[in-house]
Amino acid sequence: MSQQHESTRVVRAREGSPWTGLGAVIMEEMADSLTSARMRILEVLIALTAAGTVFISVQDLRNTVGEDPFLLLKLFTTGRDPLPSFAGFLVFLIPLISIALAFDAVNSEFSRRSLSRILAQPIYRDAFLLGKFLARLGTLALTLTVIWLLIIGMGIVGLGVPPSGEEVARSLWFLLASIFYGGIWLALAMVFSIVFRQPATAALASIAVWIFFTVFWEMLVGLAVPWLRPLKYGLVEEVLAQEQLELALNRISPNTLYGEVLLALLYPSVRSVGLLLPFQLYRAVLGNPLPLRESLLLVWPHLTGLIGGTILLFALGYVLFQRQEIRA
Repeated sequence: MSQQHESTRVVRAREGSPWTGLGAVIMEEMADSLTSARMRILEVLIALTAAGTVFISVQDLRNTVGEDPFLLLKLFTTGRDPLPSFAGFLVFLIPLISIALAFDAVNSEFSRRSLSRILAQPIYRDAFLLGKFLARLGTLALTLTVIWLLIIGMGIVGLGVPPSGEEVARSLWFLLASIFYGGIWLALAMVFSIVFRQPATAALASIAVWIFFTVFWEMLVGLAVPWLRPLKYGLVEEVLAQEQLELALNRISPNTLYGEVLLALLYPSVRSVGLLLPFQLYRAVLGNPLPLRESLLLVWPHLTGLIGGTILLFALGYVLFQRQEIRA
């Protein structure tokens, strides 16, 4: 009887939807993120970066008006020494923004001893963690969308040429890829926020992983591939197999996936993001831009990988958070 009573009590304690209070968590967290001092500093940094790179791009592109059908995309890819293009800046800025948004998402509640009071509202752990993640992903998406609109508006004013439909579509896919590229680092920072109780430790661990993939991963792959797939006879098949293995291992890095997505979407004339063999150029008109559909087919696995990586890392954080003990 006591066991039956205990099981009934547990079931009753879990009555109702596990997503009760999800909207309240999202709105509260988004408001805190958008009004925080760190977010304002990051927004100013990105806005200045966008304004500087677009100003330089417009100065260089005014001489090519009417000659290039993809002037809008050039705003994202044109740079001038010592400044890289805006797309090049995003490869480094997006992970930093994502980590800054999420490294203290959960452990700060433990530090303030407020988590037990939040979960007693009742707001279940499911709604709490998902709300934290969606609020920060929404903040990142809102910030990138505003910057995207700023670049397009500055380009139209500076160049005096309206963008074509395909240019807008390509830039929108680029925006979507940027959001989920940030989502991977956002989910990773939340995992470390769950694992480590000190926000500084979580931030350092997240930055360490980012530096590892940015600086060291490609070097380690270059050292490992000759050992994993050595050239025995120097045949073409062996060389191709080695190159394919190196490319596959490099694509474990989110930076490589995002870089290849940018390459295919912002450079319409690109016909391959991997090995380009001679038979693939048969009857191809070099320099002729690919339709958007074919460019998306090139990078559809990359986009799927970015989205899947975001989901898997969030699922890992969800499992770890569900297993944690929370005391008042």
